[in-house]
Amino acid sequence: MTELCGWIEPNWPAPPGVRALTTLRKGGYSQQPFDGLNLGDHVGDDPAAVNRNRQLLYQSLNLPSEPAWLTQVHGIDVIEAGVAPEGWEADALFSRTPGQVCAVLTADCLPLLLCNRTGDRVAAVHAGWRGLADGVIEATLDRLTAPGDEIIAWLGPAIGPECFEVGAEVRDTFLQHNPETETAFKANRPSHWLADIYQLARLRLKACGVNAVWGGEFCTVTNKGRFYSYRRDGRTGRMATLIWIDL
Repeated sequence: MTELCGWIEPNWPAPPGVRALTTLRKGGYSQQPFDGLNLGDHVGDDPAAVNRNRQLLYQSLNLPSEPAWLTQVHGIDVIEAGVAPEGWEADALFSRTPGQVCAVLTADCLPLLLCNRTGDRVAAVHAGWRGLADGVIEATLDRLTAPGDEIIAWLGPAIGPECFEVGAEVRDTFLQHNPETETAFKANRPSHWLADIYQLARLRLKACGVNAVWGGEFCTVTNKGRFYSYRRDGRTGRMATLIWIDL
C-alpha cells in the first residue's frame, strides 16, 4: 500500500480543538501527469485512482469523517458542510459541527482557512482571483457570523507573487473595489502585471476587520516536487486543504 508522504500544518494560533492541513502531491496512486496524491476528480485522472487517494487521505490521517467535497466554480457560494449533497457547486464550506471535515481543492488558487477564537466555527475557502474580486471571503465571513477581530485566518499554498501574471483588466477590477490593492500589483510587461494573491486576500480580510492573518509563504509554481500547479503544468492534479473541529 502506498503512503501519505507528508502534509503542511498551518503555523497559526488556532484553538486546540481546531485541526487543519494541506496535502502535498507525493505518495498516492495517480500516474503521470497527476502523480501521485491527486484528490481532484475533475481533472481527467483515473477515477479509481482518485477514489483510492481520497480513501488513503481519510484512513492515514484518521479523519473523523470523510471530507465534504465541492464542485468548485470560482464563485462566492458558501455552504454548510454536511448539509448540502456531495459535489454541490460552491467555493467555500463552513462548519459548526465537531467531526465534520471541510475541504477545498487547489493547484495555484488560494486555499484560505478561517476559524473563530473559541474554536467552534471553521471554514475552508477556494479563492482564485475571480472569487476574491467577487467577494468569496466576505460571503464566508458572513456565514461564520463572528466579528472580524474574533477570526483567525491562514493563507495556504498558492501561486507566488513572482509567477502570477495577469492582464490589466484583473488589476482594474481590484482597484475599482479598493485603490489600496495597487500595492499587490507590479508592472511586468505592457498591459500585464504580477499579482500577489496573498496580499489581495490580506487586504480583503483587513477590510472585514480580520487582522490575525498567517501563512502566505509558499509558491505552488516554483516547487514542483511538493505542489501541483495549473499555471506551470496545465494538465495536473489538485491538493486538498482541510479544516475541522475535533470530536
